[in-house]
Amino acid sequence: VQLQASGGGLVQAGGSLRLSCAASGGIFSNYAMGWFRQAPGKEREFVAFVSWSGGALKHADSVKGRFTISRDNAKNTMYLQMNSLKPEDTAVYYCAAARVLTRVLVNSGEYDYWGQGTQVTVSS
Repeated sequence: VQLQASGGGLVQAGGSLRLSCAASGGIFSNYAMGWFRQAPGKEREFVAFVSWSGGALKHADSVKGRFTISRDNAKNTMYLQMNSLKPEDTAVYYCAAARVLTRVLVNSGEYDYWGQGTQVTVSS
């Protein structure tokens, strides 16, 4: 499956953005999905997970209550709604797909396919 992330940009602190991840080349509902981010000089970190059906969600503590992951299997697209953005949210955001469907996945090594990343910059 191929993944294309979009929706990043420059926003002031307290603002909002919605990231999208469009999938092609596979049956989207066959994959669990996740968002990760990587800031300069830091390791890639887990942001959010959504199960193949959308019924199971998990958000990192650092974004809980501000970010919401979702998916629309009819549109082959996953989303990350980001509200109350902070400068520390500045990073390249990556979407990822995993063939494993039976548990919540928070480690990048558990994902099989990655999108190219979209830059999110939050100014103070």
